[in-house]
Amino acid sequence: MIEMNRVNHTFAIGKAGKERKVPVLKDVTLDVREGEIIAILGRSGSGKSTLLNVLAGFMRPESGSILVGGREVSTLSESAMADFRLAHYGFIFQNFQLMPGLTAAENIELPLKIKGIPVQERKRKVGELLAQVGLTEVAAHYPNELSGGQQQRVSIARALITDPPILLADEPTGSLDSETEQDILHLIQSLNRKLGLTFVIITHDAEVADIAHRQYQLHDGELVKGEKRHAV
Repeated sequence: MIEMNRVNHTFAIGKAGKERKVPVLKDVTLDVREGEIIAILGRSGSGKSTLLNVLAGFMRPESGSILVGGREVSTLSESAMADFRLAHYGFIFQNFQLMPGLTAAENIELPLKIKGIPVQERKRKVGELLAQVGLTEVAAHYPNELSGGQQQRVSIARALITDPPILLADEPTGSLDSETEQDILHLIQSLNRKLGLTFVIITHDAEVADIAHRQYQLHDGELVKGEKRHAV
């Protein structure tokens, strides 16, 4: 489903005319199969966020190729990549990134509203997802009225609302306590099993990575394959 082939990316540091290039991704090759959970482990500064941003098309790699569903996406224009991203990716963030002035249901509904989906269809899908993530009773609550775990469930439902086949998760439990973390990890596993969704998770937490079918280590921009795990 996803193929990253010898992807390289650097950042320029220093004043104009005296910049030096610092490699952030070095010949990264990654193959993600449909329905897998892949975890990429690494310390802060190892290049994890850059890898995710390049995969999502927010950054263009300096060299190498990225294929998603057999389509080369690293050369798409910004507008074409935005359309592709909307159709193929859902995003789960560490800090939830919910709109504070919208209720849980309205936050989940927002991507469909932007796409111009009719009201009745939006309400139906939001109701189904609220039930799926266990939030029906707090649909009318605002983010500041929800616990951290509930906010992350809203974030996950919002990521799912457009039916993307791939979920990209950036430290999805980084703002949660250990008990709530386990609840969210169980939810991710359940969605993977029931819906066949593909997850790419970046994390510094080995316990989060343990739910993955395969793990990778990213160290100083170099990706190293870990041992293959049995399906979870």
